[in-house]
Amino acid sequence: MPHDHHDHDHPHTLLPPDPALRVKALETLLERKGLLDPAALDEIIETYAHKIGPQNGAAVVARAWTDEDFRRALLTDATAAVSEMGFYGRQGEHMVAVENTDDTHNVVVCTLCSCYPWPLLGIPPGWYKSDAYRARVVREPRKVLAEFGLTLPEGKKVRVWDSTAEIRYLVVPQRPAGSEGLSQEDLAKLVTRESMIGTGLATEPGA
Repeated sequence: MPHDHHDHDHPHTLLPPDPALRVKALETLLERKGLLDPAALDEIIETYAHKIGPQNGAAVVARAWTDEDFRRALLTDATAAVSEMGFYGRQGEHMVAVENTDDTHNVVVCTLCSCYPWPLLGIPPGWYKSDAYRARVVREPRKVLAEFGLTLPEGKKVRVWDSTAEIRYLVVPQRPAGSEGLSQEDLAKLVTRESMIGTGLATEPGA
């Protein structure tokens, strides 16, 4: 009998192609095997989605803008500096801070998967995990940044940092003009998640 080429059962057909459906299928399988506690999973998601987020990283950046000793400590040993502020945990064990300057703009990617500093920035945005961002930002960073609405001066160097399972990066954006005299709390409100990844800048006051 002729074999129908649609009638096959390769491993890649066992789970739905959509990533969200694949995750749900795996979650259900693990629950049935008793390997996953749904309540514990919900608590982790709730923690990183609402209790831990970009506001942690923003507090670190705002302090670096106003405290020179802390800034030096952050750039020397970011893991110790952010831990001293209470920001540590899984996906943030080994941190490196890189500082934007008049000459250099830094941008972070994880080309292999989606390594990301969860204790400082919370859950990574969808685009950070996309194949397009991970592949293109290394090859054509200026073009990718422009698509985010960030056009850099021609003379400014762009440096791309590739996160790994061992090291995660935090970009310290430049302090925006007009922010002199603001408190650390108000300065933190100017620090966006994108500015700490490098796909954006800190917001100017009143913008």
